[in-house]
Amino acid sequence: MFYDDDADLALLDEKTVAIIGYGSQGHAHSLNLSDSGVDVVVGLRDGSASAEKAAAGGLKVLPIADAASEGDVVMMLVPDELHREVYESEVSDGIAEGNLLLFGHGFSVHYGEVQPPPGVDVALVAPKGPGHLVRRQYTEGSGVPGLVAVQQDATGQAQALALAYAKGIGCTRGGVFATTFKDETETDLFGEQAVLCGGASELVQAGFDTLVEAGYDPNMAYFECLHELKLIVDLMYEKGLAGMRYSISNTAEYGDYSRGKRVITDETRANMRKILEEIQSGDFAREWIAENRAGQENFKRMRAEQAATRVESTGRDLRSMMAWIDTDFHE
Repeated sequence: MFYDDDADLALLDEKTVAIIGYGSQGHAHSLNLSDSGVDVVVGLRDGSASAEKAAAGGLKVLPIADAASEGDVVMMLVPDELHREVYESEVSDGIAEGNLLLFGHGFSVHYGEVQPPPGVDVALVAPKGPGHLVRRQYTEGSGVPGLVAVQQDATGQAQALALAYAKGIGCTRGGVFATTFKDETETDLFGEQAVLCGGASELVQAGFDTLVEAGYDPNMAYFECLHELKLIVDLMYEKGLAGMRYSISNTAEYGDYSRGKRVITDETRANMRKILEEIQSGDFAREWIAENRAGQENFKRMRAEQAATRVESTGRDLRSMMAWIDTDFHE
């Protein structure tokens, strides 16, 4: 585990960091590094809607190829599915020997979509939180924990430079774990698919549907199966499973122990293992890459189907009455 004292931000002095992309992570990394005194340029395609936002944040915006050429450190923060195209067409020619090529997620390197040349450092700095949280915690004087990994160490300075970058965005304030591209990629995909996104979304949807189909008010179903989930997750985040169980009622705790395994069954666990096998073998990566090359038809269909569910329409109505919730979202 690395903290502030283990990282030397001065290693980025007289270096330019090019951030390719200005989405959730891109904007946070760019602004945090700039506030840390690092020379930052943002690489965006002509006509990008993000260019005005980046410029408004006081950042220098360049076409991607120019930013990559100017950067001594180049961080790829465009979506995974665009890495190969953007890297090959606009970034690769600007990566000089001795430069550091960084990634916020190991997917494209681990699965061979991006193949950096010899002579450059290749590393990963991955905050374990969404971009808005990376930015907010930095401005509040704290930081989101992160991961660091080195895939290729041509200069002998790859890890030290990656840690300097992690310090610049605030991650060493929270602590940075050393890992590998393989482990970061496979555990991240599994967590998203089986628990954090796929598992949690299906569990919420199934609980909501069960109550509504049994004749209960959809508003009540929404509160019980979705809205209150944040309260439980916050307790887990702060205190772990045991602390969460200490904080809830005895009735809820008994129901947890006696009924939870009827929801997450041996069959569920077997399916989790199957999901992990598909990630480890590269089957999921090949499926997702093929989906993107085919125009994302199935992805867009599934997105539209889920947006049209009753739990979503119920939630939109209820959230519109909750002034304390930030509803600034693309829905």
